[in-house]
Amino acid sequence: MTGGNLLTDHPALYEARFPDPERLAGRWAEDRLRRHGAGPRVLDMGCGTGRDAAHLHSAGRTVTGADRSEAMLAHARVHHPGPAYVRADLHGFGRPELGGSAFDAVLCLDSALLYCHTNDQLDGFLTSCRRVLAPGGLLVAEMRNGAYFLGRTDLLDTPTVTAFTWQGTTHRSTTTLTVDRTAQLLRRTRLWTADDGSPPVEQRSAWRLLFPQELRYFLAAHGFEVLELHDGPGPRTEPPWRPGEPPGSTADRDRLHAVARLHTP
Repeated sequence: MTGGNLLTDHPALYEARFPDPERLAGRWAEDRLRRHGAGPRVLDMGCGTGRDAAHLHSAGRTVTGADRSEAMLAHARVHHPGPAYVRADLHGFGRPELGGSAFDAVLCLDSALLYCHTNDQLDGFLTSCRRVLAPGGLLVAEMRNGAYFLGRTDLLDTPTVTAFTWQGTTHRSTTTLTVDRTAQLLRRTRLWTADDGSPPVEQRSAWRLLFPQELRYFLAAHGFEVLELHDGPGPRTEPPWRPGEPPGSTADRDRLHAVARLHTP
């Protein structure tokens, strides 16, 4: 059968599939914020289970985590307390639904930005960031790099199988990535099976294939000055980022990292 999103609907399963015991993504984000002198008020847009938001809270920041998934938000409130957690749409959000105050930084990690599939949706996200950020505020984003797929096919069209055990049940996912060049999307088909007798679940999702210079153009058009735009090191690169490492200078590998500052009027 075809389901919604098995991991989004079951946040504990998500954390079992993608463990981050060192809170590497949160530590990387905190490093970017400190490096560029961000103030304490942070919006984690697409916060998921709340792990990164809670890490930033533990670092002394005032954090709001926002997500569309009520299941994720409920999990975050119980298992990663500290931040305020609210429901909001990546494609359009404002201060009233986020508590009313301006933010010093907006985070958008783990390719959440790439759920803006169209130019209108990307414009909506960046317009919303401009709306909720204080003057001089930062946007910090981490995502797949569209440029990696220019001529490269090593991640495409061949199923990848991953298995892990959670609460005594072995879950297996078979994932296939394909490029939709017309829509400029990286499409993912994932078939889930489990050894507990439950029926298979097929999920389909997609990310925007956003290229470095394209992202630079969109940011500038919305009043942002690009401070960093590179392929690593980052929390999901190989090897992963380690404290003290400076940002890179190329944008060729499969992850893209951006830090931009909103121009002060």
